[in-house]
Amino acid sequence: MFGNTKSAFNLSVFRSADTAQHFLQQCYKQQQRDDAVQRSYTNCYPFLYYLEHGQNFYAAAQQAPLSIKPVLLFYGMVQLLKACLLTIDPNYPESTSVLAHGVSTRKRKKQGYEFLDDEVKVQKNGLFTHFSEKMFHVKQEAGEKFRMGTLLQRICELHETFFFLGGRKKPLSLPIVHNVSPPILAIPKTILDHYHMSLSRFVQYIGEEGQGRKLVFIKEEGEFLYFETATPLSSVGEGPFLFHLNGTYHIPTKKEKIFTLPEIHAHYLLLYNLSMISRYETEWWSELLHSYSSKAYIFILQFLSVSAEKVPLLLNEYLMQKLLAKPN
Repeated sequence: MFGNTKSAFNLSVFRSADTAQHFLQQCYKQQQRDDAVQRSYTNCYPFLYYLEHGQNFYAAAQQAPLSIKPVLLFYGMVQLLKACLLTIDPNYPESTSVLAHGVSTRKRKKQGYEFLDDEVKVQKNGLFTHFSEKMFHVKQEAGEKFRMGTLLQRICELHETFFFLGGRKKPLSLPIVHNVSPPILAIPKTILDHYHMSLSRFVQYIGEEGQGRKLVFIKEEGEFLYFETATPLSSVGEGPFLFHLNGTYHIPTKKEKIFTLPEIHAHYLLLYNLSMISRYETEWWSELLHSYSSKAYIFILQFLSVSAEKVPLLLNEYLMQKLLAKPN
């Protein structure tokens, strides 16, 4: 009865200029733009080229040595993000300010540097702040810092690694049962103990954190709390629920800000920092890859493997949601 799976990354539906033009025209009409037809013709080839360039980066990353993989994955992601931006921002790039990365990191690492404690800082302008606001309606504060170890916790596939390597006494998330038709969520009752909440308080909390998704409490039965939702869960922007590559969804056991951050943000920030390290901290990076001297190596290795598969899938899902959206 319950279950959900995701299709593999596939953008073949956008392979022709004609298809891309009609798709973009549909997106712009949804925005009620008077120039929908004109802008769709202008942007259809850049849209296709961004997708093709992004896929080429990911294909190269599959064959590349680990030492340069972060660079290829980061720029592959950047190209796919630019294609996604063209569906919501017909004038992209309207100025050079949105072409920068939008984040920064310390160029030279201090003695005793530990990757999990490293941070990236949000800049006022750039791709990160632009796609965050345009695609996910999340306003980023300039100067805000994100710690690598915290960002890695946003990646659901790494939660078991955190549990076994981090000496944690409880898991970072619990699997929920997701029924697609009718859309029903079954959340383990043990979440009440993790959140230190009564049932009534949790029902209120999950409604507030649903990011516009209306969840209606149905019943408490057995080991689960059952909720009805208007639409099935999606892999994109579904905080506080976390999507796993095996097709399941999870709920975090901690009420922390990082779990309300769209997962795409975490991948972008982690890949940015790793690509910078790969390019400018060659000695530290090479030592990590060859000496296995830090547990960060295990997290980085697993993250890169997950990100190579998951980012294209998430952004493909973003585009497919727009393709299947009903016209106004």
